Amino acid sequence: MKTLSKAVLRLHLLCLFFALGSFVWGYNVGVLSSVLVHPGFRLTMGYPTASQRGVITAIYYLGTWTSYIFISHPASDRLGRRYAALVGIVIVAVGTAFESGATGPGAYSMMIAGRIISGVGIGMVSTSVPLYQSEVSPAGERGKYVVLNHVGFVVGLATGFWVGYGITFWTSTPYGEYISWRFSLAINLIPMAVFGIGLPFLPETPRWLIEHGRHEKALVALHWLREESFTNEQIHLELSRIHDDVEEYRCSGASWLSLFKDPNLFNRLWRASLLQFMAQMCGAAAMKYYLPTLLEKLGLSTRIALLAGGIESTLKIGMTVLEMLLIDRLGRRTTLVSGTLAMGFALLINGVLGQVYPDNTNRTADIVCIVFIFIYALGYSMGFGPAAWVYGSEIFPTSVRARGLNFSASGSAIGSIVAAQVWPVGIESIGSNIYFFFMAINFACIPIILLFYPETKGVPLEEMDLLFRRSQHRLSTASHDSEREDELANAAVVAETDIPKAQDHVIGNN
Repeated sequence: MKTLSKAVLRLHLLCLFFALGSFVWGYNVGVLSSVLVHPGFRLTMGYPTASQRGVITAIYYLGTWTSYIFISHPASDRLGRRYAALVGIVIVAVGTAFESGATGPGAYSMMIAGRIISGVGIGMVSTSVPLYQSEVSPAGERGKYVVLNHVGFVVGLATGFWVGYGITFWTSTPYGEYISWRFSLAINLIPMAVFGIGLPFLPETPRWLIEHGRHEKALVALHWLREESFTNEQIHLELSRIHDDVEEYRCSGASWLSLFKDPNLFNRLWRASLLQFMAQMCGAAAMKYYLPTLLEKLGLSTRIALLAGGIESTLKIGMTVLEMLLIDRLGRRTTLVSGTLAMGFALLINGVLGQVYPDNTNRTADIVCIVFIFIYALGYSMGFGPAAWVYGSEIFPTSVRARGLNFSASGSAIGSIVAAQVWPVGIESIGSNIYFFFMAINFACIPIILLFYPETKGVPLEEMDLLFRRSQHRLSTASHDSEREDELANAAVVAETDIPKAQDHVIGNN
């Protein structure tokens, strides 16, 4: 039996621990879906309308967007990936305290404040975690380790659903109604504490250490990360390439403004931002928050809807683990396209059945809709869910990687705000037609991915620059060739119209 090297074991444990930060993020999302349908919560909030529930959901992403644009990337660059995550998790804890303590006439305002604060903290955690995982991983296995970020997220999501289901049995009055939903929010403080306490004891990434002139610590960290998997020569070569990459961009005078000024960097920024935007506009953000509400509309009771949500999110774990094993073999583009196809088809079926059997007039159709909601979720876990973060965490150079990932992640926040507002209002006003809206977005994503996203599997972080220069050159060449073909086609049309004229002229002369 082959024994694991120290490097492999350490990388798995490190990335699993960092996935605990993503667990906090996922739990935050999953548990809210059950809180929104909890009778005690509805009473405390004054029975919020669909629009108000949409605000509670969407305002969280205003916090993450603010963090991505203004807070998270300076923290990651100045404090390091570990301590940025630590500051973020403390902020999430403060926000959670506001949410779980919301009461009295100002309960709705407290919930909104808590959601915004939690969003700011999650913005820091959700970017520093994949940054860390990407920067400590070998090139050939980077996708696998970064997908552990999403594994943590879906485990947290599933746990949130199961806790939400469990508290439906806490029916003692008056405390069950008053405390149970608060307990489901506050229990997330336990993994937050474990994550925060452990972060200072972990090594910083060699790339960040090199960027801040700590070469000896970088060598020690990289040797610890590669021990028994790579030779000393390979370790020193990798460190040398990291150093050269950092120095190249330092000498070039690159700053965060370079992401917008440098065409090569901007080509990566808009791709990563659009990918994150598409990942939420495909309907995933809304589906995560409003799944119990959606299942209730298909005829399930609140408790059974939460049970189904727990099963669905648990199945996502298995699919995400499968994605972790496949993403470095099949590549980012293949998993993205296959997942998007599954989501689009599932939404198509749900939209059609909703038109054929309106108002839940056919029980079999309702069951089929629930099955395809599960298929949709599995498609997301095979595609956009993990791959959007993998792609964004690996394509930027070290000097602007934190800023690039954060700016691009703001696309996710914007998409989530839009989707979280559109979904509840759309369900109320146009019913199952809302599925066709998100279906169209999914199918539109496929040609965009195939045309504009070069494959990054197995490419070292230091060679991404060359990859994207080649990709841009191919697009420019294809565009030039297309223009040339148009010119030739126009010339052919002119020639065809001129021939009869010439013939008429000859006949007339004769």
